[in-house]
Amino acid sequence: MSNYETPGVYIEEVATLPNAVAQVDSAVPAFIGYTQNSVAKATRIRSMVEFEALFGGPANRMTVNLDANNKFGGILVHDVQFYLYESLQLYFANGGGPCYIVSAGTYAAANLANTTQLTAALNLIEKEDEPTLLVLTDGNALSAAHYYDLVDTALTQCSSTGDRFTIIDVARGTAGNSSATSDLRGGSGVGANNLKYGAAYYPYLETTLVLSDATVDFIGGTTEFSTRTLAEVREIVQTNGTGAATIAPALPAILNGVDAVRAQNPVILPPSAAMAGIYTKVDQDRGVWKAPANIALESVAEPVVAVNDATQAGLNVDATGGKSINVFREFAGKGTLVWGARTLDGNSNEWRYVPVRRLFLVVQESIQKSTGHFVFEPNDANTWTRLKAMVENYLTTLWREGALAGAKPEQAFFVNVGLGTTMTTDDVLNGRLIVEIGLAAVRPSEFVILRFSHLMQAG
Repeated sequence: MSNYETPGVYIEEVATLPNAVAQVDSAVPAFIGYTQNSVAKATRIRSMVEFEALFGGPANRMTVNLDANNKFGGILVHDVQFYLYESLQLYFANGGGPCYIVSAGTYAAANLANTTQLTAALNLIEKEDEPTLLVLTDGNALSAAHYYDLVDTALTQCSSTGDRFTIIDVARGTAGNSSATSDLRGGSGVGANNLKYGAAYYPYLETTLVLSDATVDFIGGTTEFSTRTLAEVREIVQTNGTGAATIAPALPAILNGVDAVRAQNPVILPPSAAMAGIYTKVDQDRGVWKAPANIALESVAEPVVAVNDATQAGLNVDATGGKSINVFREFAGKGTLVWGARTLDGNSNEWRYVPVRRLFLVVQESIQKSTGHFVFEPNDANTWTRLKAMVENYLTTLWREGALAGAKPEQAFFVNVGLGTTMTTDDVLNGRLIVEIGLAAVRPSEFVILRFSHLMQAG
């Protein structure tokens, strides 16, 4: 209250509404991988244009051999070592938004994916507060055992921060690798701890993405070709710069050869980036409590392995270790769908489903951040009442949006705080203000059972 010394009329505003809980963003992925340019910190981007401006383009995938007369001499297709650039294309195509990029190093310096570099990049993102999803894109270039070591590190980070979730690829989930799923569950696969903080997806995806001109470079030929990418050669022709007269006659034959190889070598990618996009899209359109499943993937031709009901039954339920694996399946007239919504902790009644785990992460972080101003407030009934009202208002809003089960708010959640309820006199004397919150989370209808019977004619 002001000190009134001068006669006059004074106005005081009295707050009648409780403070509100502001919900944190639920889907902000952090991608770990290699880039063309070196950037020594976790960087937030919003588009491929922004990524290219900061981190550069893709790693080269093809080398065109030319003779001294610029005659096309064949193409060498390189093994894929770096997935990040094309994975981001798939992420944005499937609804992705703002995300973080953590470069583990440059293509030129790394040559091959390195466990130490990727782990260092993963540790770097732990310092950032905003990311809620971890995507270990270029970890897929490691051996399966080393990749799952990286996954274990990511799951540990999720547990320690309490605010993020890992989207996991089944390593080497390609056609012809029949042991991929059993490798994840085996002794060199994902460990037994923190399984509720991640979900695994299988198999890899054949995409409709086209290898860009920037992925094609030249060996041999005249100086206009040598050491340049196809994108740079095209630019020389289009701008009619020096050497265009030499390049232009040779280019059609080269392009025919490049296009033929592109058609024969579709871009095949691990699925985690596409799922990061799906998580983002579903969160925006429906809410974090909606399962990111039964959704068609964009820019995807088909899964590289066809999964049927019998195969999926063994992947969805792991009676021994509980390590559930979600799959992608092709359905006639629907395209490629995400067909599974379980965490790796598939035998847990509490944390079996991805939306349940992620809803609790969002609620916990939102309430934690919004109640920070109560620190050092008087630990009395007035504070308890204000805090309880704030949390109840937030949870009521979630219930109305469909995030919580129950016909009434009191069936959907409870918030308890107070002396004799959640605290003892000793708690108060030691400065502890304890709030107990319970949620009845909505679980996805994983199995829809239709019962039919014949109605016999009467009489």
